[in-house]
Amino acid sequence: MRDPICNMEVDERNAFTAECEGRTFYFCSEGCRERFMRERICKIPRTSYDLIIIGGGPAGLTAAVYAATLKMDAFLITKDLGGQAIDSTKIENYMGFDFITGPELVEKFQYQLIHSHYIDHLMSDVEKIEASDGGFNVTASELKTYLAKTLIIATGMTRQKLKVPGEEEFQRKGIFYGNIQDFSFVQGEDVAVIGGGNSALQIVENLNTIARNIYIVSDSRLTADPVIVERVSAFKNLKKYEGYKVLEFKGEKTLSSIVIRKIASDETSDIPVKGAFIAIGLQSNSSLVSHLVELNERGEIIINPDCSTSYPGIFAAGDVTNAFGKRIIIASGEGAKAALSARRYLLSQIKNNRG
Repeated sequence: MRDPICNMEVDERNAFTAECEGRTFYFCSEGCRERFMRERICKIPRTSYDLIIIGGGPAGLTAAVYAATLKMDAFLITKDLGGQAIDSTKIENYMGFDFITGPELVEKFQYQLIHSHYIDHLMSDVEKIEASDGGFNVTASELKTYLAKTLIIATGMTRQKLKVPGEEEFQRKGIFYGNIQDFSFVQGEDVAVIGGGNSALQIVENLNTIARNIYIVSDSRLTADPVIVERVSAFKNLKKYEGYKVLEFKGEKTLSSIVIRKIASDETSDIPVKGAFIAIGLQSNSSLVSHLVELNERGEIIINPDCSTSYPGIFAAGDVTNAFGKRIIIASGEGAKAALSARRYLLSQIKNNRG
């Protein structure tokens, strides 16, 4: 079932419910149920807020929870909950937990958002943001437009592709991006992991007891945290190809091998593999506001120490920004900071209008 207010999928067995005009409606939270009944009675859907937060990763969710605790008139729009964090199978550097998985941490974030510190929310893509008198118009995928006095952009990043022959052809037929929930496709098979950062080596760790042989291919020396590099280097079924680039993915109906070349050399290798996991980095999802705010050469939103941007009223947090360190705990902290800064901005606007 889907919540008619926020469009979130809910399990009808433990959902909040309401009877209206002979129908039963199911809700993710008491907050959405109350909003549903209020809008049914008033006949006026809510479309205007002081603050709209766009993005549901650690930065956006933390900003939303902080906005709730600060009693701000806020609205969260996101296509999903968790962002890239949902793919993290081992989080070892988040305060309060010796170890927690991405899905477990996101579940705790979600509970805080819809139960402990509820704010209005909508599961949807945002298609357009325009500046208007007194704020911003935000158009969601349903072509509904919402008005906000201020924005927090927390849209994160998306996984980069190699853009080599065979990559598109074998997607989900042997080529995957990041971790997958079911590793049965490569059970007992030889696999390749493309990339040298934390995400790539986390995949290696997850494949260690599942795959037969693991080939890690990186165009430079491994750049992951030293403790992770040391850990995976002890795996007997791991072979490193540092200083190599992927030329091609080959196969018939499914992936059967990858062709790699040593950088600055004609030396190539054709490695038989059943699966290839690509984790070569991320690209900022800043296009929604690229016409309004200043970006750096990597397409990241340039922010000040208080998460403000070059455009008054627009704040940004998390991986979409140029903040140092792409880590879940850093994104969460930036989300909290952005909410505090947005509140200060709104209070200053009220003061100026009175003056």
